Amino acid sequence: QVQLVESGGGSVQAGDSLRLSCTASGSTFSNYVMGWFRQTPEKEREFVARITWSGNMIRYAESVKGRLTISRDNALNLVYLQMNSLKPVDTALYYCAAGSLSTSPHGYAYWGQGTQVTVSS
Repeated sequence: QVQLVESGGGSVQAGDSLRLSCTASGSTFSNYVMGWFRQTPEKEREFVARITWSGNMIRYAESVKGRLTISRDNALNLVYLQMNSLKPVDTALYYCAAGSLSTSPHGYAYWGQGTQVTVSS
């Protein structure tokens, strides 16, 4: 079992930055690929980014490439999502997840409760 808690969301203006954090506890953090997903009431949960234990395999959704950066600190059981040049379309509930090497939500067994990011124009 892995417990995940996200933090760092908020309301910002377009062009601003935020850093989301995800704290993991329970099972061995380094066993899992860590991912970030996001969801709005109008859309299904969509992939944002994922990172392997070593950090040598990172993948981003096309819509966030060059603006969002995923990283992890295995010693502290933390995963980050640095979000720069935010746009109103980035407004969503952001989830941290632990699982396998996948861009599908079905590849992740453990989820946090989510942290809201709202970007106004």
